[in-house]
Amino acid sequence: MNIPILDKVSFRFAAASWRSTRTNHLAAIATAFVLAVSVLPCRVQAQDLVRGSTDGNDPATPEAERVVVIGRASDILGVATSSSEGVVSAADLATRPILRPGEIMETIPGVIVTQHSGSGKANQYFLRGFNLDHGTDLATDFEGMPINMPSHAHGQGYTDLNFIIPELVSEVAYKKGNYYAEVGDFGSAGAFSIRYFDALPSSFLKIEGGEVGYERAVFAMSPNVGPGHLLFALELEHNEGPWDRGDDYQKINGVVSYSVGNGQNGASLTALAYHGNWNSTDQVPERAIQSKLIDRFGEIDPTDGGDSSRYGLNGEWHRGNENENTRVVAYANYYDLNLFSDFTYFLDDPINGDQFEQKDRRVVLGASASQTWRFKLLGFDTENTVGVQERTDFIRNGLFHTDDQVRLSTTRADHITETRVGPHLENKTTWLPWLRTVAGFRADVYSFHDDDLSDHVSGGDTAAIVSPKFSLILGPWSKTEFYLNGGYGLHSNDVRGAVGPPIPGIAGTGGVNPLIKSRGAEVGVRNTLLPGLQSSLTLWLLDLDSELVFAGDSASNEPSRPSRRWGVEFANFYTPTPWLTLDLDFAYSNARFTRHDPVGPWVPEAIETTLDAGVAVHDLGPGWWKGFYGGLRFRYFGPRILIEDASQKSTATSLVYLQLGYRFNKTWEATLDVFNLLDSQDADIDYYYVSRLPGESADGVADRHTHQSEPRELRGGITVHF
Repeated sequence: MNIPILDKVSFRFAAASWRSTRTNHLAAIATAFVLAVSVLPCRVQAQDLVRGSTDGNDPATPEAERVVVIGRASDILGVATSSSEGVVSAADLATRPILRPGEIMETIPGVIVTQHSGSGKANQYFLRGFNLDHGTDLATDFEGMPINMPSHAHGQGYTDLNFIIPELVSEVAYKKGNYYAEVGDFGSAGAFSIRYFDALPSSFLKIEGGEVGYERAVFAMSPNVGPGHLLFALELEHNEGPWDRGDDYQKINGVVSYSVGNGQNGASLTALAYHGNWNSTDQVPERAIQSKLIDRFGEIDPTDGGDSSRYGLNGEWHRGNENENTRVVAYANYYDLNLFSDFTYFLDDPINGDQFEQKDRRVVLGASASQTWRFKLLGFDTENTVGVQERTDFIRNGLFHTDDQVRLSTTRADHITETRVGPHLENKTTWLPWLRTVAGFRADVYSFHDDDLSDHVSGGDTAAIVSPKFSLILGPWSKTEFYLNGGYGLHSNDVRGAVGPPIPGIAGTGGVNPLIKSRGAEVGVRNTLLPGLQSSLTLWLLDLDSELVFAGDSASNEPSRPSRRWGVEFANFYTPTPWLTLDLDFAYSNARFTRHDPVGPWVPEAIETTLDAGVAVHDLGPGWWKGFYGGLRFRYFGPRILIEDASQKSTATSLVYLQLGYRFNKTWEATLDVFNLLDSQDADIDYYYVSRLPGESADGVADRHTHQSEPRELRGGITVHF
């Protein structure tokens, strides 16, 4: 291991890529940190230590620990409580080329991750008939710390995953539907939990480069320090993208964690730091492309962009034995975002244009605790869990009219305090070898206060909602298990719509219910009869009492009607040999409003059909081919209805990714990723609304607005393990 050489590489990369003064300081600090950490003992144990997994050996003997990963390739009959839950392991992630960090979520059947703006903005998520925008109704946490942000300047539930370093992810656990007592707000469509390794199989330095100005370096190490493991990682990235005005995305991202113990008894402390800044090429009107005003990768307003930071501290403690388990998590976060966007151009202000700034600053403090007991009750195996989650957001956000990122006026500015408490309990009972039940109950209590500084209006309130849950599991018979799940959940609204009087001319403002009930059910089956093959089939249903969404772009609530969604998911994961993996996931969703309105019954932007399939070759046996690995993936998401009368549809998107890799020895590894292999000229996302270009009528023009998928792009990388 030649640390001085590695440090020179990191320093040169930072100096070349980070040109702004503030970020240069951050890069210099981070590089100095690499130099300091380099002198620590670097004798890493060659064990894949995943927190939360043991093989049943003495928990007090760290040397006895080994990996037991329950991933999609593992048989989870008798463990799962639904056909739509599971765990994606690091081994699953390693077989996928990843264009952006958020795409780690696409390993979950039915999930689509796209982008309609600059690289540093939160991704757009689709699942189960939802355009989830940037995270609404999709609960996401990192190591027990929630990522969704309520009452966010850009949109309710905003979920930015740009701080995730994919190489450090040990697992992504997912649960779809609202049948789980530990899942509260934002979880009606699904809930996902991301976890990092405690200790890496080896320390590494990875350098990547590619077309359209892509540069990235990741340095990570996890030495034994004292009684535990220290994990340190630093990520530097610069990306221009294919846009006429490059994204110039500049990211510096780091994590330091220290963990002791094992999956049964242990604790960890994790610190995060992320900063990114970027230019934006937002969606553009198709008429501008067709008239040659701009090309596919052009922009209307060349001054859009943004910057964001996240700094956090997260602590976790757990203990357990065969009779009980306890887990406690506490966290503190600082987050900020400045985002400049322009979607309508000259519709509202024909002189200065319609650019606006959304600003969000917040401190988030929270904790969760759970206690589980396992015992015999009247001769039946029983497991009872009680828990509570608490979170408080101290928020300062605002919406401002701008021109070239210079403020012209204040549309709205708020100071918000929002506290949520969620006690929950759950009972699991095995009545017969082929009959299990899970019964849960959850209560969510919200207390909030909002000072509207622009209108000098203040107010607050408290709201509560209760959510029972129930699951019935039958089997297994012939390696087949059946599931029946049902439950209530909730969808929270931005509190700015619940405080103050109605705003004239803007529907949905003032007195809006902050908590909306959701009701869901599903039936499913999981089968592992064929060796190496896991298949699951799920038919699901979800009702929402309302789909009120606070539009950060206009500082108002946009109300909609109650809705019903139903769909089917078919997921398959097949490992016919130790060196070959095949997977195919298909999902269909139907979304309609349930209250009649002449405008039409279709829910705009609701995703209908998705297909994700792949083949991966890995762990080849002895021979000249031993070091090779690779994969080919196909992703399809079909046309979406864009307005309520279904007169406008988006186009379908089909993308193929390719990965090729070679391990020369235990030290050196090379990879080549090809994104959009067939160079498809499809769109990442489409919208339909009114905008106005220079010279058009004052009323503007209703048109489809599109953000193109990135063209074929090659990225190569070299990894040094030590």
